[in-house]
Amino acid sequence: MPELIGIGVGPGDPDLLTVKAVKAIQNADTIMCPASNEDRPSIALSVVSPIIDKSKNQEIVKLIFPMTKDKAILEKHWKENSKIMADKVLSGKNVVYLTVGDPYLYSTWIYMHREIEANHPEMKISVIPGIVSMFTFASKVGISIAEGAEKVAIIPSCYDLSSVKEIAKNSEVLVFLKDGRYFDQVIDLLKESGFPENSIFAIGQDLGTDHEIIRKMTLGEVNDDSLTTKYFSILVVKRV
Repeated sequence: MPELIGIGVGPGDPDLLTVKAVKAIQNADTIMCPASNEDRPSIALSVVSPIIDKSKNQEIVKLIFPMTKDKAILEKHWKENSKIMADKVLSGKNVVYLTVGDPYLYSTWIYMHREIEANHPEMKISVIPGIVSMFTFASKVGISIAEGAEKVAIIPSCYDLSSVKEIAKNSEVLVFLKDGRYFDQVIDLLKESGFPENSIFAIGQDLGTDHEIIRKMTLGEVNDDSLTTKYFSILVVKRV
């Protein structure tokens, strides 16, 4: 029976793909992956490219998810892309959809699954989880994401700084995922929220790639040179 599988490909290192993910990718008829526009490569596809067997002539389909906060535009693409995905499965193909990190953490897969499940409840759909960047980052930096009774807040991007400030007041650990362009705006906010100067401040970009950069310091040591402007970045701040 044809199947649709959502696959988390992890933070960027092909060696961090699960065995189950590798098997599913190599057995698929069609590999689908997200990209922000037609001219941009799919980061998820680049992660798995070393394990794709070119002799199998698997079909590669890039689905466009524009980088916008306009809900109408986003919903239009969710519906269009989910239809492309569903039609391929209904034609008798085993389809995998690749997503960076895990399918259920800030992923386009969430919207695809929701649409297809609503329109095709009979379709066989499964999910293979992936390693998320915060745990990869913690292992590289050597810090705990949480211990004891510590409260952790995960923030996808720093658009609403007022809400971030309130969250920071009630958390021991803050994990900022994506969009390093906004990291400079949180320094004063953290101090105003009670994070002391000796708080751990760790920042990384392009994890698991040849361009990986990781820095670990205290909040008091942070300056403009410590930050990043890359979209795919991570920042972990922890009270000491």
